[in-house]
Amino acid sequence: MSEIDRGRAARAEARTRIEDTAARLFAERGFAGTTIGDIAAGAGLSKPMLYRHFDSKQELHLALLERHRDELAAAPVHELLHGAGDLATRLTAMYDAWFGYVQSHPYTWRMMFRDTTGDAQVAAFHHELQRRQRETDTALLREFAPGLPEAELEPLGEAIRSALYGLALWWLERPDHPRELLVATMVRITRGLISTVEPPGAPTAPGGTD
Repeated sequence: MSEIDRGRAARAEARTRIEDTAARLFAERGFAGTTIGDIAAGAGLSKPMLYRHFDSKQELHLALLERHRDELAAAPVHELLHGAGDLATRLTAMYDAWFGYVQSHPYTWRMMFRDTTGDAQVAAFHHELQRRQRETDTALLREFAPGLPEAELEPLGEAIRSALYGLALWWLERPDHPRELLVATMVRITRGLISTVEPPGAPTAPGGTD
C-alpha cells in the first residue's frame, strides 16, 4: 500500500471512530450534553484532529443523520419493490430490513427519533425525514390498495410512519423482545389497512349504490 493510500485509510478509520463515538454520546447525553472534547476523547483523537473532519458539532450531527437516513432507505424499499413472493412476504422482508437496521444502530436511532438539539437546522432535517418516510408509506398504500380514498392516503401513510417510529423507540427500551415480533406487528397493521379496500368487481353491499 502506498503512503497516500495509507493516509486515506487512516483518515477514513478516524472519521468512522468519530461518527460512531458521536452517535453513542449524542444518544446517551443528548446534543447539548455532548461536547466536541467528549467526542474527541471517546474516539481517541485530539480536538484539532477532529476538526480536520468536521467544522462543528452541528455539522457532525447532521452528517450522522444524513448517513443513516440514506442507509435506512435503501434496503426496505428494495425488498418491497423487487423482492420475491406475494405481498405479505415482501412486507415481511421490508419491515425486517427496516428493524434490522434499527437493531444494528441503536445509538443512532435514539438520536434520529428524538430531536434534542434545539437547533433549527436539525429540526428541519427531522421534519424532512418524517416527510420522506410518510411519502414512502403513502406510495406503498397507493400501489397496493388503489381503492383507498385519495384524501385518506397521506394520513394513513402518517399512521404507518408513526407506528414504525413508535415501535422502534419502544423496542430500543426493550431489546429483549425479538425482531420478529416488531415485524409481525407492522405486517398486521399494514395488511389490516389494505384489507379494508374491496377488490375490483366486488359485489355492492346491500343498500349501496351502483
